[in-house]
Amino acid sequence: MAATMDWDDLRVFLAVARTESLSAAGKQLRIDPATVGRRIARLEEATKARLFSKSPQGYALTEEGARLIPHAETAERAALGAEESLSGPGGLTGLIRLGAPDGCANYLLPQVLARICDANPGLEVQIVALPRVFNLSKREADMAIAVSRPEAGRLTVQKLTDYHLHLAASRDYLAQAAPIRQPEDLTGHRIIGYIPDMIFDKELDYLAEIGIGPATLSSNSVSVQLNWLRTGAGVGVVHDFALPAAPDVTRILTESIHLTRSFWLIRHESDTRLDRLNRFADQLTREARAEMARLEGALRADESRP
Repeated sequence: MAATMDWDDLRVFLAVARTESLSAAGKQLRIDPATVGRRIARLEEATKARLFSKSPQGYALTEEGARLIPHAETAERAALGAEESLSGPGGLTGLIRLGAPDGCANYLLPQVLARICDANPGLEVQIVALPRVFNLSKREADMAIAVSRPEAGRLTVQKLTDYHLHLAASRDYLAQAAPIRQPEDLTGHRIIGYIPDMIFDKELDYLAEIGIGPATLSSNSVSVQLNWLRTGAGVGVVHDFALPAAPDVTRILTESIHLTRSFWLIRHESDTRLDRLNRFADQLTREARAEMARLEGALRADESRP
């Protein structure tokens, strides 16, 4: 490749490769799409190669562009490493984007990440809460939390924390509905759960595992399901760690129906060389486990009160 390439153009190249769009890359980099296009043209001139082919679906890498990716990523890691070495071993700084399923993003991460930012005033964190798997290769996020351990890809995976789920309903609903003393009593009760064809991970197919349903009210969002329970709309499976945020909702059939799951922290394999992300992952794991213990412990303490 020609010696006239610079890191700034490679940074723009990576953004377009990952987003497949000039406008999306510009938004990510905070520059206008026309400037993105000029930078790509300049890089193509420097490399004497066509790096992208434009189609109705967006900008796709050509063979030459695909060959440039590992070199651009090496330059990216070098630039990030240089920033880390200059910032020293002090507090974490800069922007980190974390992808997470919406239950985790709504009821666990806000307080966890607030504490991490309190301890690192120069740190900026973004939570991308989406009910799907994140594509770390396209850098949709710096790291992601998932409900199952991926089996393929250039990824590193570590367990973040275990968590528990139970059937639950609002106290008002239980006071007015037919008694639920055993699983067989659920017949005739309205069930709340996920939209079956939008369950993106088998670990989320709770109703099939416990043998109830189908759901009459369904959503791909944990928060929507919990809000239905809060309004007294029926019975559904809830994360124990979310229940302190909904004190009017209580667990039922805890002795006979209970589920255990894990959150996994997933990173791109090459990012393990970056001390800044390693330190953030360590703090995230420590704080997430402490917060999970606090939330589930508070729930058990509340239920034990007469």
